[in-house]
Amino acid sequence: MTAKDGDGWAECSQGHRHWGLHGASGLLAVHHDALGVPYVLMQKRAIWSHHGGTWGLPGGARDSHEDAVTSALREAHEEAALTGDALRVQGVFRDDHGGWAFETVIAESAELLAAAPANGESDELRWLPLPEVTDRELHPGFAATWSDIQVAIRPETVVLDVANIVGARAEHGWWRDRLGAATRLLEAVAGVRLAHPVLSQWYPRVVAVVEGAARSAPAVPGIQVVAATGSGDDAIVDVVRRAKPWERVLVVTADRGLRERVRGLGAETTGPTWLLSQLGKP
Repeated sequence: MTAKDGDGWAECSQGHRHWGLHGASGLLAVHHDALGVPYVLMQKRAIWSHHGGTWGLPGGARDSHEDAVTSALREAHEEAALTGDALRVQGVFRDDHGGWAFETVIAESAELLAAAPANGESDELRWLPLPEVTDRELHPGFAATWSDIQVAIRPETVVLDVANIVGARAEHGWWRDRLGAATRLLEAVAGVRLAHPVLSQWYPRVVAVVEGAARSAPAVPGIQVVAATGSGDDAIVDVVRRAKPWERVLVVTADRGLRERVRGLGAETTGPTWLLSQLGKP
C-alpha cells in the first residue's frame, strides 16, 4: 500500500484499456448560484494526456488503500489545489465496466472556489454553468455518463418524521418508552448507508424531527435532530420551507395530511417502509 501504486493500465471485461490498476475516480464540484443555476468545475486535459484536449473532471488512478472519496479529493488537490474542507460530499456515481470502474464523487461547494492547474495534467480549469457543459468537447468517459450523473447533482435532504416511523417500526413496548425507541431508530439510521436510485453511495443531509416524550433524544453523528416545540408536523413543514429552492427534499412519513402539506412546498415523500426495509430488523 504505497502512494501511486494504482498508476498503470488495466483492461476491463469489455476489452478496453483504462488508466488505474485499482480503478479511478474524479471530483465533480457543484455550486448553485443565487438563482439556482448549477455550475460545475471542469478540467481541460493537457494535450499530451490520454484524450488530451477534452474536458472532464480532475481525477485519476485510485491507490490500493483509498476509497473513491479519498482518491478524488487527493486528485483534486494535486491537479487543482482544491481542499476537501471547502466541499461537502453528496454521493458517488459508479461507472462499472466489469473488473474496472470510474467513480465520480459529487460534492457541493458553497462558492465558486478558485481553481487553477496545479500540475502539468491540466491546461485549464473552469466553472461552467450546467447548460454549457455539453458545448465543450468532452472526455468520452465523462460524456457517456453525464446524462445519468447530472440528475443527482442537486443537494439532497432526507427529513424523518420520527414519531411516525417509530410507530411503523412497532418495536415491542415502544409506546411506553418513546424516547428510547426514537434514540434506537436514530442510531440505526446513522449506521446504515441509504439507497439511492442513481448513486452507489449516497450522503444526504438527514434531519430527524422528534416531538413529545422523544424531544430529548440525544445528538447522533451525521443526523441533525430537531426537537419540535409544538406540533411535529409543523416543525417538519418548517424544515421543508427553509430548504433552498434547488434542493431536493424527501420527507419520510405515512401521515397523509403532512404529505399534502410538504408536497405543496415542493418536497417529495415516501413511507416509513422505504427506510425500515434498509434498516433490517429493529
